[in-house]
Amino acid sequence: MVKSFSNPTEKRKRIIHDLVSAGKIHSQADLVRELKAKGLEVTQATASRDLQELGAMRSTSRNGEVRYILGSTAQSSSGDLILSIASSANTVVLRTPPAAAAFVASTLDAAIIAKELPMAIGTIAGDDTVLVIASTATGGSGSRC
Repeated sequence: MVKSFSNPTEKRKRIIHDLVSAGKIHSQADLVRELKAKGLEVTQATASRDLQELGAMRSTSRNGEVRYILGSTAQSSSGDLILSIASSANTVVLRTPPAAAAFVASTLDAAIIAKELPMAIGTIAGDDTVLVIASTATGGSGSRC
């Protein structure tokens, strides 16, 4: 059964979802170009907003390829993104592949904001390291994010 879309925004977001899921989008410019090829004219600002609303984030694969992925894809591959975990007092240090720390920190921050990770109050990301700050003085000891 084919779903009919009640408005052009829903249709556009469904197409974006499919393009991102297929691994075809490496930049916002790619998205604008792909949508144009499908007969949809959008600005870079609209593409950016749609990607954000769909929960798409830029990620770097093991071979160094940067592309957009959806939040559900990120959760299923998070084991590949966290290489090691160390903790002390109220901090947890996560090691990631190069260029993956911002993505991991953003995912954790979203969980903190949604109250899905109440033991943490925030993160700080570098290139390949994420510092997670626990909400209690010993909250980082023995933690597994």
